Amino acid sequence: MATLCRPAVSVPEHVITMEETLDLARSRHADHPQLPLALRLIENTGVRTRHLVQPIEETLKHPGFEERNKLYQTEAKARVPEVVRQALDDAELKPADIDVIIYVSCTGFMMPSLTAWMINTMGFPSNTRQIPIAQLGCAAGGAAINRAHDFCTAYPEANALIVACEFCSLCYQPTDLGVGSLLSNGLFGDGLAAAVVRGRGGTGVLLERNGSYLIPETEEWIAYDVRATGFHFLLDKRVPTTMEPLAPALKALATAHDWDASDLDFYIIHAGGPRILDDLCKFLQVPPEAFRFSRATLTEYGNIASAVVLDALRRLFDDGGADHSARGLLAGFGPGITAEMSLGRWSVGDREPAQAAAQAASSV
Repeated sequence: MATLCRPAVSVPEHVITMEETLDLARSRHADHPQLPLALRLIENTGVRTRHLVQPIEETLKHPGFEERNKLYQTEAKARVPEVVRQALDDAELKPADIDVIIYVSCTGFMMPSLTAWMINTMGFPSNTRQIPIAQLGCAAGGAAINRAHDFCTAYPEANALIVACEFCSLCYQPTDLGVGSLLSNGLFGDGLAAAVVRGRGGTGVLLERNGSYLIPETEEWIAYDVRATGFHFLLDKRVPTTMEPLAPALKALATAHDWDASDLDFYIIHAGGPRILDDLCKFLQVPPEAFRFSRATLTEYGNIASAVVLDALRRLFDDGGADHSARGLLAGFGPGITAEMSLGRWSVGDREPAQAAAQAASSV
């Protein structure tokens, strides 16, 4: 059975604090009629610091979509290898052991995907499969885990590498002045992560079941408007309310696995914002402490899109992990509105939980 090993995470060196973010909003949008509302929303995110791929002075400029996308490619190639090598080391594998690379990103575009560059430059075999995912936004981290699980279920001896690369600051649009855009400017940060899903062995989350759910008629609530100036992020004010319809999907997935979503040992949840986490606590009937790793990611890094779930999981590892056979839920939310969900048990080395083996045949 497939085990999701310890993720490696990296954030850029340029830091902006909440105080600096608020000061910038005041100085750049002093005449905005809804500035007080935007400031209050930004402050309520709970984000204390974010990391940017460029100094803030450069981030606030807009040299054009072409230049921004070139920077995306340059920075991805400069920064991805470090997290990939660390993730492989943590999983005790080499590039030659990887059978598929799943690359997720929604903040830049490359064709061929960065997966081709990785195979050519980092020692991965030429027959390594490539699965680039570009349009699931923040849900893509959860989707990558699920697709890795599916692949390792189909090929039990295989190993999958997940890579998430998000430079949200490269999507800053100085002409977008809606409250949702101003909020996004104070919420999203840059970050990269990588993790290995091993078909055999490894310490981490032994993946047992996964699922997806899309809330009908919400496809325009989170979206990109693609223009000559690049990706313009659209965020509907109703997005924070989506946990009420998504919580039943999480419960249904757990129930199908004979688990209770309100009574698990650990939760790794996409930290889209504090309202998302607060509402999910309420609808799943779990204490706020259950989402402490996700809240830490939001506080220290902001919303780093598809990399959030991997960073929250990394924090669980760094906290000492969980007891062997502890049951957990991982979930990412994004455009659609889509939820990508996983259930698994904590596994130490080759000690496969007995219950997991019995459920493997019907888990996906």
